[in-house]
Amino acid sequence: MSEKRQQRDGKQDGTGGTGRGGGPRKAQEIFDATLDLLAEKGYAGLTIEGVAQRSGVNKTTLYRWWPSKGALLGAALIGGRQLDLTLPDTGSLQGDLEALLRTAVELLSTPPACDIAISALGAVTHSPELAGVLRDFFADRISREQPVFTRAVARGELPADADPMLLVDLLAGAAWLRIVLRQAPVDEDFVSRAVHTVLNGACTAT
Repeated sequence: MSEKRQQRDGKQDGTGGTGRGGGPRKAQEIFDATLDLLAEKGYAGLTIEGVAQRSGVNKTTLYRWWPSKGALLGAALIGGRQLDLTLPDTGSLQGDLEALLRTAVELLSTPPACDIAISALGAVTHSPELAGVLRDFFADRISREQPVFTRAVARGELPADADPMLLVDLLAGAAWLRIVLRQAPVDEDFVSRAVHTVLNGACTAT
């Protein structure tokens, strides 16, 4: 479909083009509606029709930009406000990682973000397409968080060959296991202890 045709069709239903994201002008409303419905109904209950009704955008427009609900969900996970990420800059790697982990703990503990995350992860086992979507989501997250590790290398807190993805996986994995799988309480010092252990190890220095 040509760019002029996309712009014309967008004007007909009031969406228009975003320019930056290459999607309809009401993309944010669409993403929010998608994630809200995912939180309420799970992946099985998420439909293009439901998103169209809630967002006020024609169903044909949604199908034009996203040919399946998996593709739409992938865009919503990255662009939606419910899982938004504010990059910390505390002046130290320990402080930055604690801030990131606190954000993860809050997201996994507070609706609707926790329902969105759990529903999306649970649906992966039933949808190869969604597995690819989540890979893209986590790749986007690690790219957003990269400045934390770039600054840490510049300050001499990390070696240049450190693996940021491994550090993030260890910390995020601890939050997922504690909160979602074990459904155990999160102690006040969980975040600081987890970050300290990942950065410094659990063994007594010799």
